[in-house]
Amino acid sequence: MGRILSIDYGKKRTGLAVTDPMQIIANGLTTVSTVDLWDFLQNYCKKEGVERIIMGKPTQPNGLPSENMGRVENFYNRWHKAHPEIPIEYYDERFTSVIAHRAMIDGGVKKKVRRENKGLVDEVSATIILEDWMSSHRY
Repeated sequence: MGRILSIDYGKKRTGLAVTDPMQIIANGLTTVSTVDLWDFLQNYCKKEGVERIIMGKPTQPNGLPSENMGRVENFYNRWHKAHPEIPIEYYDERFTSVIAHRAMIDGGVKKKVRRENKGLVDEVSATIILEDWMSSHRY
């Protein structure tokens, strides 16, 4: 078994989460600048044996694509073409940022930390995407 990695793709920065090699637990990995994402993922996937990527699909509450969907589709298509050996699939990411903020507040993360470390919410959002995907794929 290999790791499953999730992506919360943003215009400026992208949150990443990953499972353990046995695909039991999802953990936040990091937040990277979106311009550095491609190189980071290529290196990480090769080094850590990623077998699947789950990419948050940015939609509005009414189900229509958000303004970020074009950028996400470009990345998705580029990855799919360059790395057919590592499947990439979409997963609904509606409300993950709201849930991530709530989880951080409930977890006691101070307001100053939340305000100064904007990447933390992206990493937590990627973790929520991955946990939800894993829950929906357990038998």
